Amino acid sequence: MLISTIWILGMGFFAGQFARRLGAPPLIGMILVGIILGPEVGNRLEPGILAAADDLRTLAVMIILMKAGLGLDRDKLAQQGSVALRLGILPAILETGAIAIASMFLFQFDLLTGLLLGCIISPESPAVIVPGMLRLKQLGWGVKKGIPDAILTGSALSDVVLLLLFSLLLNFLQQGETTPEIRLLGLALHPLVLLPLQAIMQVVLGTLAGYLAAELLVSLLERQSWSKNPVHDVLITSVLAAFTVIAAREFPYFSGYLAVMSMGFFLIKLDAPLARRLRNGFNTLWIVAEIVLFVLMGASIQLQVLGEMFLPGLTILAVGLLIGRTLGWTLSTVGSNWTWQEKLFLLPGNSAKATVQAALGALPLAYGIEGGEIILAVAAWAILLTAPLGAWAIPTFAPKLLKKGAVDPTKVTVEGRTLFLAVVESSPRAMAVLKQTADLARRSHGEAIVLYVFPEENLGEIQAIQEMIQEVLADIRHQFITQKGAVLETILAWSQAHPVTAIVVEKSPNSEGEGVAVESVLKGVLRGSRVPVLVVSNSDMDEETHHS
Repeated sequence: MLISTIWILGMGFFAGQFARRLGAPPLIGMILVGIILGPEVGNRLEPGILAAADDLRTLAVMIILMKAGLGLDRDKLAQQGSVALRLGILPAILETGAIAIASMFLFQFDLLTGLLLGCIISPESPAVIVPGMLRLKQLGWGVKKGIPDAILTGSALSDVVLLLLFSLLLNFLQQGETTPEIRLLGLALHPLVLLPLQAIMQVVLGTLAGYLAAELLVSLLERQSWSKNPVHDVLITSVLAAFTVIAAREFPYFSGYLAVMSMGFFLIKLDAPLARRLRNGFNTLWIVAEIVLFVLMGASIQLQVLGEMFLPGLTILAVGLLIGRTLGWTLSTVGSNWTWQEKLFLLPGNSAKATVQAALGALPLAYGIEGGEIILAVAAWAILLTAPLGAWAIPTFAPKLLKKGAVDPTKVTVEGRTLFLAVVESSPRAMAVLKQTADLARRSHGEAIVLYVFPEENLGEIQAIQEMIQEVLADIRHQFITQKGAVLETILAWSQAHPVTAIVVEKSPNSEGEGVAVESVLKGVLRGSRVPVLVVSNSDMDEETHHS
């Protein structure tokens, strides 16, 4: 088991990075590693790992849905009105219907089996779409109209609807069409008639469960202070989210996945600082979960059923996406303020299929449903064709089809390193600035540039400053830059040419003559800097912060 885990994490990571360097989505490398390690090729994975694959995939999906919930913007969703709701129902239902009709001609399936295939192929992949949409939010693409939020919400809702329909159809096909009628208030009702009621109940109770879980988290983590650091926050939240998903399996009256996403959404409203900490923590968890999810996805693909199903599978996907789902997208955005380019973005931005197909594709075959091997092959092709294509298409077409807006840092995790520019004037007074810079860099896991500007080169002075840097910044990634020229202009030029988070400078020294010159430079930095300036007193290490 341990060796298999090392294979999955180690090879999955490096294969993903190798694919990234070639310009391809990392998940392509991870899926290929899964195929190589899986039973079809290398057979290097412990059977226990493969047996637990469904549970591991469930945890990975739970993490990505929590990320999605913590990344939703309620204001933008309210702005879109019913668009997100329609995106969650119409494209999924119409794609399922189109696939069912096509499969009746291509594979001679009956209607129920065709609908079962449609419920497996139609769901969008949260493992591809959620990171893609959150990345667009971080970069500002489409955020003014809330397009990434509408896609995130619609994707989650459509998966809930299709999973519910899948479970009902699978039950029918297992038992045959002689499924007994259900009596309600003296009326004999076919189970299909109750499907809309079941769907509404799943959504309402799932949302309610998410709200109650969010309230419980805020009470435990903030009001009662059970956690002592952000790691504890993420641990307790993960346990509660996993428990919610498991409870939904035992009591299938609400959607566990929707409850997890709702939990993250309500946390933003109930306690925004806690939501921000959790957002950072789940971003870290996803780094590992993504590798496990896609490597195991590749390991579950059966190569022997793929060959003869390539053209039929491609036809099914084309009919579902280009006819059914495109018609659904068109109807969903009627009356909205989206431009035709933004509507067109739904094709590359909301078509990826991977997670649900990997989880459900083999179930009809396992339950002895006629045509199960065909369903598995089509699901495998859906993963191999649309997941890499979707992961590539989202960042590629967003700049071409969407408008860039301002990023709200309270609603997303803004990626970027923390970089401090430490300005030292001379070796006797450099220590205070270096110590303050080191403290800031350690707290934020940041880096430092130490800038020494001189009118005339002094090798002894430079060597003394280097020795101080080695002493104070030894455990921090840093650069030491020496440059001859005008002090003020050089400082401002360096701060603008690099992604500097803040400038750290010293107060004027006690020497009156020299102090006038340094004070002039300090005032110039405060006036001209575009980033915060931290002024450090050399005498007593007091500091005051100025925002330019």
